[in-house]
Amino acid sequence: MEEFADEMKRSVGIPAIIDPRTGSTMWYDQRELKIRYLLSIDRIKKFFEALGEGKILATKCKKTGRILFPPQVDCPGDPKDEVEWVEIPNEGELITWTIINIKPYSFSHYEDYIVGIARMRNNVNVLSWVRCRDPSKLKPGMKVKLVIVKREPEGHLVYELEPVE
Repeated sequence: MEEFADEMKRSVGIPAIIDPRTGSTMWYDQRELKIRYLLSIDRIKKFFEALGEGKILATKCKKTGRILFPPQVDCPGDPKDEVEWVEIPNEGELITWTIINIKPYSFSHYEDYIVGIARMRNNVNVLSWVRCRDPSKLKPGMKVKLVIVKREPEGHLVYELEPVE
């Protein structure tokens, strides 16, 4: 690919390649960026431990009752307010979705995937991947459930929405 981009640069003055999937001409930036994030999860570690136990947790402000998902340990209204851990209901309704076919580099090894938003029974909206091979079967308002899966090849636990048959 790099050789092709170099040839294009010599012949037409820009480093470009032809995307084999779409046939589109793509800018081929010859700078390579590698980014690895290191984020402290000490304060929300309970969320990740619960995934391993088959539960999906949120936090709830003890003062306002507001449910925070993904979990936060500081209430947005007042960081001094205490929060408690609560389990998210695993049933909800699909609100919307989109098919991701132009992916960030770190997800480029995946086939096209679906990302959706569902409103759970406790009125909390959840954004996640949707486990569905045929997007034409997705409908607004359809019942979905939250499931915990091991995403490969990374091998880490994530939550996803899955249509209820």
